[in-house]
Amino acid sequence: MVNEFLPIGVLIILAVALAIVVPTLGYLFGPRRYVPAKSRPYESGMTPFGPGTRRVSVRYYMIAVLFILFDVEVVFFLPWAVVFKELGVPALIEMGLFALVVVVGLVYAWKKGALEWE
Repeated sequence: MVNEFLPIGVLIILAVALAIVVPTLGYLFGPRRYVPAKSRPYESGMTPFGPGTRRVSVRYYMIAVLFILFDVEVVFFLPWAVVFKELGVPALIEMGLFALVVVVGLVYAWKKGALEWE
């Protein structure tokens, strides 16, 4: 049993070590001088006007969250499609119900106006 999980444990240890070592090296060997020019906003070589931060509509975040939600749900179709013939008709019915739930969620978001970009 331990041999089955050994590669995963090694991978987790390496990931944690790398997550600690890389920022530490950057902190130890990185520059520490404050340069005011690096703090100024820069866009296309033009001097910026107006505030550096602008309010962003909640609709932007709503569309981003909906994209991630539906993207993750659609990813569930891939493993099912790979083993479709082995699973048979019950899996087809189950995936049909899942697809129906996804479509109902999409229609609901559409009717509520969550996908409208003004």
